[in-house]
Amino acid sequence: MSKIKIFALGGLNENGKNMYVVNVDNDIFIFDAGLKYDNDRNLGIEYIIPNFDYLEKNKKRIKGIFLTHGHEGNMGATPDIIESIPEIPVYGTKLTLEFVERDIDPKLKNKINLIEIKPHNKIDFGPNSIFPISVTHSIPDSVCYVLYTKDGAIVYTGDFTFDSTMMGSYKTDIGKLAYVGKQGVLCLLSESFYADKPGHTSPQNRVSDFMRETINKSTDRIIATIFPAHFYRIQELFNEVEKTHRKIVIMGKKLQEVINTAIKEGYLKIDKNKIGTLQDLESKNSIVLISDEKEKPFANLERIIKGFDKFITIKETDTIFITEPSYPGIEKRMAVIMDEIAMLGADAVSLSSKKHLSHHASREDLMLMINLMNPKYYFPVKGEYRNQYANAEIAEELGIPKENIILKLNGDVFEMVNGENTNTLEHVETDEILIDGNNSGDIGDLVLKDREMLGESGIVIISCTLDKNTKKIVGGPEILTRGFIYVKESQDLLEETKRLSKEVIESNIETNAKRVDYTKIKNVVREVLGKFFYNQTEDKPMIITVIQEV
Repeated sequence: MSKIKIFALGGLNENGKNMYVVNVDNDIFIFDAGLKYDNDRNLGIEYIIPNFDYLEKNKKRIKGIFLTHGHEGNMGATPDIIESIPEIPVYGTKLTLEFVERDIDPKLKNKINLIEIKPHNKIDFGPNSIFPISVTHSIPDSVCYVLYTKDGAIVYTGDFTFDSTMMGSYKTDIGKLAYVGKQGVLCLLSESFYADKPGHTSPQNRVSDFMRETINKSTDRIIATIFPAHFYRIQELFNEVEKTHRKIVIMGKKLQEVINTAIKEGYLKIDKNKIGTLQDLESKNSIVLISDEKEKPFANLERIIKGFDKFITIKETDTIFITEPSYPGIEKRMAVIMDEIAMLGADAVSLSSKKHLSHHASREDLMLMINLMNPKYYFPVKGEYRNQYANAEIAEELGIPKENIILKLNGDVFEMVNGENTNTLEHVETDEILIDGNNSGDIGDLVLKDREMLGESGIVIISCTLDKNTKKIVGGPEILTRGFIYVKESQDLLEETKRLSKEVIESNIETNAKRVDYTKIKNVVREVLGKFFYNQTEDKPMIITVIQEV
């Protein structure tokens, strides 16, 4: 019999940043290692990943990171993790590992341990084993994982939906899922993203008809946005374009690489004659395909709208086509984008989040998965807490006892001993790592607070020069401000700032002093001016004091 602990380092009460830990006695299995984008505060943060201190402390016990598919929310943190812990084995299907490898520093490629798996081939780890099963998602080679233990199977679904039209590397192996369920499932971890959506996701995940209508209605150029890893949507677009005289111009080196690799490996079936070049960019028969990579949503489209793109300028005759439905967190940003497009006189078309869905499990899909698995314990994961709660209600409707439905937040531990819930209150410390540009380290709260202060109240720089021998002021103090006040209308405020600064500096320099405590002066200047500025303006600008000797 085993002691099993299950908890999340990310992914609960949030969208993205998925990372789930299953600790079976001395063995640790990590399912997914994703990122999320910062949609609330644009302070230069490109993306956010789970803090992986737990992995570093327990790296000798970790059997591997098991990735379900190649979307950033599920595998985007993997390059950052293996850069710090290169010895951790990373398991995934061929396409998933290609996405991981694309973002890894080339210098590390010989040091890391990427292991390709194939669906329905068991991997043994002593008394435990992992069994991947094909599931349907918007990217090929998606899998769910079954972790077999002495006390029963633990199943992590990843992202999935049931759609009978999906074939090949998109197809769900329902027979294998049913077989696992017949053997007995101890705990099912199932996604919650669309738990509040009635019915099945299919056929609302298919948008070919809408794409056809949009293409036929437009008499001029179309600029379409796409998520590069949503292969099914790319395939749908090319299928509809093949019925017309149009060509698709793929913009961006990374998007071109993704599509070319997918064609080469057989994940996309595309007529290459339908792929245009930059010479077709201005043609009214072209569809310009753009995407975003590790940036805030619609960053590339916004750059085009603002006129900063060196190749594309939006014309009044253009149609801007957003090919993915909005999801929680970006509705407001999408509305702003649509307004900006309208101001330029172009048409804007987007998928309705009510009529069109992504490839995630809705209510009936979740019911089918629960019925197939028939788990003893049910653990809703992946999604905001309201989605997790809706998922829990579905399980309760299907007869799973309320006490066996596990609702947790990141770090909260669900523990089973001999297959029984211990109702532990144990909590594993969790946090976030904020990634800015190419900086692989955590930006940290202090940097963000500085950015907030600069963005809200600006900066004031106090510059002063002292005589090297006498320590008396020979120049200044001079005041420089940015983003704080309108200088021409605030001369009195600036003069008083100079007076206070001079007073503080002189009062903190002793007569005949050989050394000056500049740190103390800077702190006192910041304190005195901070109070003064707040009393006068109710703002708290960043205050920097620069003192030099000549």
